[in-house]
Amino acid sequence: QVQLVESGGGLVQPGGSLRLSCAASLSIISNSAMGWYRQAPGKQRDLVARITRSGDTNYAGSVKGRFTISRDNAKKMVYLQMNSLTPEDTAVYYCNAANIGYDYWGQGTQVTVSS
Repeated sequence: QVQLVESGGGLVQPGGSLRLSCAASLSIISNSAMGWYRQAPGKQRDLVARITRSGDTNYAGSVKGRFTISRDNAKKMVYLQMNSLTPEDTAVYYCNAANIGYDYWGQGTQVTVSS
């Protein structure tokens, strides 16, 4: 059973930064497209950023230029660097690993942007 464990969430002031980490229990990261999604209360879960096996990235328009997704296959880690945070970024952030035949999710980490 593959486990994805997110960490790094918390409370931050507007304009601040956070770095989320996603650790995988097995070496699936190198074989998966990895994504960060977020879900705010009463809203659907939306893609924030995604990185393919080859390293290509794509971002939601609302975070482009502020967030950066990266991966370290050797460490079985995926990261989301979040800068210039705004209250609209408040949500539970989930890590996802996907390929043909599987689609794994972490338990989520809360990010709250508030003064």
